[in-house]
Amino acid sequence: MTRVGLGVLIAVTLGLDPNNWKYGPAFNAPAGSKIWNPVKLKMMAGQKVTGGTVFSATDPTTYCAMANAGYDFIWTEQQHDGRDWELTSRLWRTCPHAKAVPGVRVAYADEREIQHAMDAGALVVVVPTIDTVEEAIAARDWVYFPPLGKRSQGGGQAFDPAVFGGVPGGYRQTINDNIVLVLMIETLEGAKNAAEIAKVPGVTALFAASGDLGNFSGYAQGSPDYERLINIVHDAAIGAGKRLCGPLAWRDRPDFTCFQAGTETAAIARGVAAELGPLANTQGKPEVGPFAGK
Repeated sequence: MTRVGLGVLIAVTLGLDPNNWKYGPAFNAPAGSKIWNPVKLKMMAGQKVTGGTVFSATDPTTYCAMANAGYDFIWTEQQHDGRDWELTSRLWRTCPHAKAVPGVRVAYADEREIQHAMDAGALVVVVPTIDTVEEAIAARDWVYFPPLGKRSQGGGQAFDPAVFGGVPGGYRQTINDNIVLVLMIETLEGAKNAAEIAKVPGVTALFAASGDLGNFSGYAQGSPDYERLINIVHDAAIGAGKRLCGPLAWRDRPDFTCFQAGTETAAIARGVAAELGPLANTQGKPEVGPFAGK
């Protein structure tokens, strides 16, 4: 590089102000682009959505059975299960266009966790234990591409035409408009900051964590102090114009419109009971042997 060229480069670099940068049009969604994520579409319309939980399954056949069972999305559990991203990616890739879109609860608001989820093809990302606005912004940053976030363009199977690479308008251009980001309020700190957390641009919904709000508060569901915490999360979400999520048992609570349903093992038990009806649990009762007294 010549001395003049180097001088120009230094001058430009020293004068660069990222905060006032005008983002270019290279990745704009085409005019008239429509939402292609059915979960985002229903949530924008204020309709109720349900996520079936895949907790411990490692077989793609089981995952795909859950994904075609009637849920809106699959809540693939990465927080409390030891499943790695290679396996989760394989589960999603087996039936990426099933009735239920691929979703995940990551372990925390971390670049590695969330970018693995996004590059594998997640369309719903649930982030647990959000206590502060800073954590909410971190979760948002790794979910969204610029200019809203900081997700880097590292490729992954999400870009594959067999997954979402062939969506109308292009994956890179339209994913920011189609992703669903759910932040879980589980602690007293999270409840205290819930109103500001809900206002973070890019947040789709707050999840009132039924179990952990009891765990962290020491009060049981139904008690006045517990319900006060739920009301705080409720008011934060509704006040910010965001969706409000909770367990499926709360599907009739006012203003709750997205829900986590049971696990694959619970779904199997319910399905068998429904299929067999009065024939369920009518096994023979031997007096001796390993099956005696069952």
